[in-house]
Amino acid sequence: MQRVIDYFYTHASPWAYLGHRAFVELADRREYAVRFRPVSLTTVFAETGGLPLAKRHPVRQAYRLIELQRWRAHRNLPLTLQPAYFPVNPDLADRIAVLLAMDGGPVVDYSQAVFEATWVEERDIASEAVQAAILDGLGLAGTDVIARAAEKSVVARYMENQADAIGGGVFGSPSYVLNGEVFWGQDRLALLDEALESGRAPYEQP
Repeated sequence: MQRVIDYFYTHASPWAYLGHRAFVELADRREYAVRFRPVSLTTVFAETGGLPLAKRHPVRQAYRLIELQRWRAHRNLPLTLQPAYFPVNPDLADRIAVLLAMDGGPVVDYSQAVFEATWVEERDIASEAVQAAILDGLGLAGTDVIARAAEKSVVARYMENQADAIGGGVFGSPSYVLNGEVFWGQDRLALLDEALESGRAPYEQP
């Protein structure tokens, strides 16, 4: 089997932020390549029955805040529970990450910086000015990268990610797909690690 993990995520997800570094370090330790595949949760939810946060029952919304606090402490990461710019449209950030992945650019560091911009620094990641500053800080030509992120090839790859996510059983962010088996949520990283260590065949769909 190919030693690669497909990483489906969106930059608006606090759960993707909480698991991002831990997942990348896990893949590196197990000597697996990562295929970074940002997706639009709006599209994925529409196809798989998910609800945006504002439409979930208040009990679910309240429990989400408890879980964020638990995992914030467990991962020892800073995280603002209700940042100034959330909900936020992550489309631009997601497409920039798609472009960087296509180019072999610093997608790991870029995504980490975008997560921190939302969940720590409370900046608006939908803003081109914020994106340019993030990209410039990584040594990239921010304005040029933003322009290229609107190119047809990048948009097509973004749409392809979403189609593959839905077709492969992905319904939330983050999802890690190993040999066709979906591990949904950063709280499944220990189970992913066990699967990588054992080299077992994927569990069958019922």
